Amino acid sequence: MVNEVGRRAAVLGKPVAHSLSPVLHNAGYAAIGLADWRYTAIECAEAELADLVAGLGPYWAGLSLTMPLKEVALSVADRVTPVAAALGAANTLVHGPDGWLAENTDAPGMVDALRSAGLTAVERVAVLGAGGTARAALAAGAQLGAPMIDVYARRAEAVDQLRPVAERLGVLLTHVDFAHADRAGSAELIISTVPKGVADAVRPAWRPGAVLFDALYDPWPTPLAAAARAGGLRIVSGLDLLLNQAVHQFTLFTGLPAPVAAMDAALREAAAQR
Repeated sequence: MVNEVGRRAAVLGKPVAHSLSPVLHNAGYAAIGLADWRYTAIECAEAELADLVAGLGPYWAGLSLTMPLKEVALSVADRVTPVAAALGAANTLVHGPDGWLAENTDAPGMVDALRSAGLTAVERVAVLGAGGTARAALAAGAQLGAPMIDVYARRAEAVDQLRPVAERLGVLLTHVDFAHADRAGSAELIISTVPKGVADAVRPAWRPGAVLFDALYDPWPTPLAAAARAGGLRIVSGLDLLLNQAVHQFTLFTGLPAPVAAMDAALREAAAQR
């Protein structure tokens, strides 16, 4: 349904002003001629999400969700996809005739980015960190065929919160203290989900042919990514994830194939200007 305000979508979170999602989606709209579509950023805390979603009109197509909204999003949705239910988190709310659908495009976006780097199957996966992005990392590892995933984290309590996710995904989760993060280099795929600076001193003995996915992108390259590249690894960045998860969202919101090249170009240009 299109009315005088056109079709709307937005990224929600707190803080959210830094988000590059508006650049991505608006570039996509422009590339395929969706002149009446507009994508914005709205600051929203967890306690505010339910009321905000309830107040959105029928011209709203969807919402992208960043921290700290990915878990509470499940409670405001009318329906939840199996992937979002398994991860216990949604980064996407899609508006349709039956209300709001909670979906998670982080996991398939991560898989797409890794496959673009030439990784199609893995046996051993190491995940640095046990926060929200680690949930998508577990799903990516499971989809790529890993039977067991080592999670390197300081807090056992945070790892325990991931165990039900791993069980639903059908993978065995092993906790290794972050003090031993240098051991992660023995894996075929290393996924770093930790905040800026936390993995700067990690210097594994890299497995030949391995892939490093570093969820960060500002600044880039991170010391970890630079060391991995020097060691001959293939590198996937947080920008690659941001692009690929947004490509899935674009299609969910519009029902149209995403103009990936145009979105990618706009994203790289915006990131370079920061």
